[in-house]
Amino acid sequence: MPPPPPRIPPVPKRWQRVARPASVLPAAAAVGAIGATVLPLDRPGIGWLLTGTAIVGALYAVDHRARSRTPGGSTTESVAVENNPVTANSATTESAPPSGAAPASTSAVVDAVTAPTNSVAASDSGTKPVNTTESDTAIEVGDASGPLTKQSTLSSSADQDTSPERAAAQPPTARDRVWWAAAALVLLGVGTFRAAGWLFVLCVLAACVAGSLAVLGRRTGRGLVHDMVAVPLASFSAVPWAFSGFREVRSAQVSKVRRYGVSVAVTAALLVVFVPLLGGADATFAELLSGLVPTVDAAAAWQWILLFAVLGAGALGALYLLAGPPAHAAESTRPLRLWARSEWVLPVGALTVLFAVFLGAQFVALFGGDDYVQRTAGLTYAEYARSGFWQLSAVSILTLAVILAVLHWSAQDSAADRRWLRLLLSAVSVLALVIVCSALARMWTYQQAYGFTVLRVLVTVCELWVGLVYVLVLVAIARLHWTWVPRAAVGTALTTLIALALLNPELLVAERNIDRWETNERLDTTYLSTLSPDILPALHRLPEPLRTHIETPIHADLDADPWWSWNLSRSSAR
Repeated sequence: MPPPPPRIPPVPKRWQRVARPASVLPAAAAVGAIGATVLPLDRPGIGWLLTGTAIVGALYAVDHRARSRTPGGSTTESVAVENNPVTANSATTESAPPSGAAPASTSAVVDAVTAPTNSVAASDSGTKPVNTTESDTAIEVGDASGPLTKQSTLSSSADQDTSPERAAAQPPTARDRVWWAAAALVLLGVGTFRAAGWLFVLCVLAACVAGSLAVLGRRTGRGLVHDMVAVPLASFSAVPWAFSGFREVRSAQVSKVRRYGVSVAVTAALLVVFVPLLGGADATFAELLSGLVPTVDAAAAWQWILLFAVLGAGALGALYLLAGPPAHAAESTRPLRLWARSEWVLPVGALTVLFAVFLGAQFVALFGGDDYVQRTAGLTYAEYARSGFWQLSAVSILTLAVILAVLHWSAQDSAADRRWLRLLLSAVSVLALVIVCSALARMWTYQQAYGFTVLRVLVTVCELWVGLVYVLVLVAIARLHWTWVPRAAVGTALTTLIALALLNPELLVAERNIDRWETNERLDTTYLSTLSPDILPALHRLPEPLRTHIETPIHADLDADPWWSWNLSRSSAR
C-alpha cells in the first residue's frame, strides 16, 4: 500500500500569527478607564481631548516598548506564513526567546508585505500553499509569551530588491503617522473651545478617520475606505488576539501579574470604603469630591461599562494593526486592459467643449446682471443663483470621477499619449474649477439675499474643498500619477474642517446676519436663538430687546459643567 500523504497542519487564523506585546491588555484597560471616566458624551468638552491624548500615549508606549526590546532595534516587517511541508525540513530553527521577553516588534505583520507570493495568499485563505521556496518564507510570528516556530531566512536577493512593490512594503515611519495623529488630536481639541454640537460631531468622526490612518501609516492594498475604518474593523480580531497566550505564560509571570492585580484590587476596595466615609464626615470634602468624581448611578454605571468596552476594544484594534498591519499597496499597479487614446479623447473633448460653452453663458449672465436674467430666465438674480448651485456642485463632483477614471485607465505608453492626456485633462480640470468658482459665487449671492445659515456655510466650505481637490488633480495630471490623490483629498478635508472650526462658523453666521440687519434687512432672531453660545460675542451690537430675545434661550440651556466637560465657549457665556 502506498504511504498515506503527509498530514498538513491546519493554517492558524490571522490573529494567531501576530506577535502580542505583554502590555497590550493593561494599555487597553487604561484607555478604557480614562475615557469612560472623563468622556462627556452629551456635549463638547476637554474630556474628549484627554481621551484622545490617552489613546495616543498608550499606543506610543506599547509600540516603543516593544521596539526597544527588539535585538538591534529592528523594525523590519516580516511575512508570517504557514511553513510549507516541502521546505519545513530545510528551514533553519530559531532559538526560542525567554518566555518573559517582548515580541520581536510590534510592526511584525502577517500579510504578504515583502513580496507577493502564492504561499502567502494560500496561507491567508486557508488553502495549501504552493510555489513556496526557502527564499519566500519568513519569520512565523508567535505569541509574545511563546517560542518562535521554525523559520527560513530571507534570501540576499530579496533583501536587495528595489522594486516598487518592495519599497511599498517597507514599514511606515513616524513621518507617515505624525500628521494624522496630530490632526486627530486637534479635531478632538475643538470640543475644548467650540460649543456647537453639529461641528463637534463632524470633528469626532473626522478624528476617528485620522486616527485609523495614523495607525496604518501608509495606504494599504485594501483601499482607502477600508483604511479609514480599519481600527474598528480590526477590533473584532483584536479581542481574541489580546487574550490569547495566557496558558503559555510561565507561572512566575502569572504570579507577578497576580500580585499587581491583587494590589490594584485592594487599593480600589480601600478607596470605595474610605472615600464615602470621609465625604460624609466633612461637607467641604464632599463638595470637592462631587466636582472631581462623576455621579454614580445605574445609568452612569452602564454608560461607564459601555464606554470602557468600546474604547478598550478600539485601543486593542489599533494595537493589533500596529503589531500586524495589512500589506501596503504597491505603487505600480496598472489595469491589464487600458483605454487607447482614440477611446477617451472624444468623450473628454466633448466635455471640454460643453464646459467652455456653459461658462461663456455664465459670463454673459454675470455681466448682464439682474435685468438680463429677468428678461431671459424670468428670475431674480438671487433666485437664479439658488436654482443652479446644486446642479453645478453635482457637475464638479462627477467630473472629478471622470478625470480620475481616465488617469487610471488610459494608456500612457507613447509621448503623444501623455501629451494628449495632460492637455485635455488639464483643460477639463481648469474649466471644472471655474464651475466650482461659479457655484461659490451663486451661493454667496444667495446668502446675501436670503441670509446666512449654518447649513449654507457648511455647503460653501464643502464646495471650497472640492476646489482644493481639483488643484490636487491638476498636480496629478502634470505628474501622470494619481494614487496619492485619495489620501491627499482626505487630508485636505481634515484641514478644511479644522479651518472651519478656527473660523467659528456660528459666530460668522451671527455676524453676517447682523451686518445685513444693519443695512435694513430682516434679522431672524428665532433662528439665532437656536445656535450655541459661540454666537454670544456678536450680540453686543444688537439693541434691547433683540439681544435678550436671542440670549435668553441660549443661557437657559447652560447647566453646570464638571471639570471633564469644561468648554471655553460655555464657560465664557456664564
